[in-house]
Amino acid sequence: MAYSSYDTILFEKRNRIATVTLNRPDRLNAVSEEMTVELLDVFTEIEKDEEVWTIIVTGAGRALCSGADVAKVPEAGKEVGLFGVQTRGEPYLGTFWQWEPPSEATPPFRQMAKPIICAVNGICAGAGLDLVTTCDIAIASDKASFMDPHVSIGLASGREAVRMARVIPMNIAMRMMLMGKHERMGAERAYQLGLVSEVVPHDELMARAREIAETVNKNAPLAVRGTRLGIRNGMSLPLAEAELLAESYRLRVAMSQDAREGPIAFNEKRDPEWKVT
Repeated sequence: MAYSSYDTILFEKRNRIATVTLNRPDRLNAVSEEMTVELLDVFTEIEKDEEVWTIIVTGAGRALCSGADVAKVPEAGKEVGLFGVQTRGEPYLGTFWQWEPPSEATPPFRQMAKPIICAVNGICAGAGLDLVTTCDIAIASDKASFMDPHVSIGLASGREAVRMARVIPMNIAMRMMLMGKHERMGAERAYQLGLVSEVVPHDELMARAREIAETVNKNAPLAVRGTRLGIRNGMSLPLAEAELLAESYRLRVAMSQDAREGPIAFNEKRDPEWKVT
């Protein structure tokens, strides 16, 4: 599969792992309109790429992502009348997706089946927090830090605050959002609260992220995706309905060739040969 060349992100595909790196280090990987468009393009292509089983998202330089590019706020406000609504050149509010929460740096995780690992390499702020709260596995460098600066620049924190309050205790999320840029959460505290599942030495971050991705890829890809979707889509449902949804995914996966290969390989004491069918 041929991917486009990108100006604001880096892309690598190796051993069934796609790595997407936000690459505006001089702006601490602040999200521009161009980056938003390029990220949507690469995530769309990755989801369709049969050679990719797992995705890693990280940043270049000192930051994962520092949020939206504040230098573009007045310009964006003039263009659309309300900062935060991305038009991508289409008529203002003329397409359904414009009514959805802004994607900015976030993968379209609700429309994706493949698991996403976020490797937090440094500063993670504002829209960058979305990468952590919507990914499936998040790990952090010991140099990572987290904050939400919206209220410090006169803006209300929207989806970032809501998502954070679903991942860590509400009163801790509230403190982060109301303190704004004046207080940062360190990597160890993020680990204690469950915002990230692991903290590693900075120089080992990407090696560890790839190791996790390779471990995930040892498992049946369709089973991994069905499990992920059952958890992800069930989060907004009452327990009984969530269980039924997860069971529907389990039954779909049970019809795959991989579901037959797994038990056969186990009984024959060999590694399974997954076909993703």
